[in-house]
Amino acid sequence: MPWWAILLICVGVFLALVAIRKIMKSKHPIRSTLLGLLLGPACMLVINIISIFTSVSIPISPLSLGISSTLGIPGVTAMLLLQLIC
Repeated sequence: MPWWAILLICVGVFLALVAIRKIMKSKHPIRSTLLGLLLGPACMLVINIISIFTSVSIPISPLSLGISSTLGIPGVTAMLLLQLIC
C-alpha cells in the first residue's frame, strides 16, 4: 500500500473520530480526540513497563496500537480483559 493511502486513511479516521465527538456534544472535539489518541498508547506503554512486576502485558502490534489509539483507555482495558479471559 502506498504511503499516501495510509496517510489518507489515518486522516479519515481522525476526522471520523472528531465528528463522533462533535455529535456527542463535546465542547472541544479536536482536543478530546487528540487526548484519546495519545492516552490509549500511553496507557499500553505503562502496562508493558510495569509488566515486570505484574507479568501482564499487551503485545505491541499494528492491531493493538490501532485499538488503543481509536478506543483509548477503554480499548486497552478490553484488550487486558480479553487476554486474562482467554
